[in-house]
Amino acid sequence: LDVFPSHDFLGEEDVAPGKEASANALEAKLTSAADDNWLWIVDPIDGTTNFVNGMPLCMPSIAATYKGEVMVGVIYDCHRDELFTATKGQGAFLNGERISVGAQDSIGDAVIAMGSPPGEESIEMSLKGITALMPVCRTIRMLGSAAIMLAWVANGRLTCYWEYDLSSWDIAAGALLVTEAGGRFTNLEGDDYSLRTRKICASNGA
Repeated sequence: LDVFPSHDFLGEEDVAPGKEASANALEAKLTSAADDNWLWIVDPIDGTTNFVNGMPLCMPSIAATYKGEVMVGVIYDCHRDELFTATKGQGAFLNGERISVGAQDSIGDAVIAMGSPPGEESIEMSLKGITALMPVCRTIRMLGSAAIMLAWVANGRLTCYWEYDLSSWDIAAGALLVTEAGGRFTNLEGDDYSLRTRKICASNGA
């Protein structure tokens, strides 16, 4: 903020818990944009439960947005010293090397990740998803960090990641990584991603 004093900032630690609070906080930022329309969206530790329990699947996720569109995304996995970066229109990279989504073209080969949400409706929909996907895909993984699951879709370690409800700071950086790596990022109805999207599906696009 010292370097860009007119830029605005939205971080998980500044918002009360709950999906309504996070959605309202984002809406307030988007409808009262700073003078130059730049908004930084930051999750300082994505995968908080992993962090608290000493699991090395937690990391910062940072997105710089302009007029509601993600322009730069950065996810840093400090446990593996892996820096995932993307700039709109310039591709996605891991430690400076260009990355791309996986080449699987059959759901039978797909390694699918998903979340383990606490909300009653989210739990119900997630269980329906497991019931539908488990018999036909290669496997399903729950890693407890949206940031790492999106980064791993971008570099092909995962084929797809979906979740029923997430906040903007969970996914903004990863959304750009996936699309710049050649993948597809939509809501669960197949509509293109925007910062207001909460129900997400990131995939290699096959």
